[in-house]
Amino acid sequence: MAFIKISEQPSLYNDLEKKTVHELLTEINQEDHKVADAVQKAIPQIEKLVTGIVERMKRGGRIFYMGAGTSGRLGVLDASEIPPTFGMDPGWIIGLIAGGDYALRNAVENAEDDDTQGWKDLQEHNITPNDTVIGIAASGTTPYVVGALRDARAYGCLTAAITSNPDAPVSHEAHIPIEMIVGPEYVTGSSRMKSGTGQKLICNMISTSVMIQMGRVKGNKMVNMQLTNQKLVDRGTRMVVDELGLTYDEAKRLLLLHGSVKKACDAYRGITE
Repeated sequence: MAFIKISEQPSLYNDLEKKTVHELLTEINQEDHKVADAVQKAIPQIEKLVTGIVERMKRGGRIFYMGAGTSGRLGVLDASEIPPTFGMDPGWIIGLIAGGDYALRNAVENAEDDDTQGWKDLQEHNITPNDTVIGIAASGTTPYVVGALRDARAYGCLTAAITSNPDAPVSHEAHIPIEMIVGPEYVTGSSRMKSGTGQKLICNMISTSVMIQMGRVKGNKMVNMQLTNQKLVDRGTRMVVDELGLTYDEAKRLLLLHGSVKKACDAYRGITE
């Protein structure tokens, strides 16, 4: 049976150029409503992946997101938000995109078509069997991703794939295939739309739940966030006030001295790691 890309099938809507702005926005929103339901159906696979990641991360393992185009950019985006949000070193979750950092802003011709380059990029980061490689490919056929997962799996890494097509080649190379079937895109084949939205949701779920499991959140607060601007200093100060009952000025002084809410509270209580 031939592999059919649902994500490439014709849009359920036509004559888009003849529609009003309101019609366009309403129809796009109608399609977007399908994304959360598609992600919900994949929760058992996402749960299995997160559990495996946490086990490996406690042994020093890292997460690598890999993709091309929109998929690659979304992986890099999620990875880049981990240090400021959770205070983790940027080396723990790494996003790799076909064509390198230049491809974050520009299309790089043929970058995704080399099925050996992904593994070469992983080797530059001293990949180990404790690491997890997550390939993101809406089509499910991107050679850069398929090849990286194939070689990473053979090397002993935990592998997962996020795709918008069932039984895709990328799924066959992954221990845990996460197939998020959102259907045809509003603009035929434009996977930056529903597929991209679903990929962002899943990456959020993976990284956030991993960080919570790794102790980077207390209650519901980002107690390890980096204090990179005044808004975050103020937020952190109010967290310390709530936690320790200090005045605002006392809490701010303690926070700035120690660099994070968790460290400030631990120091105040005499807790040492």
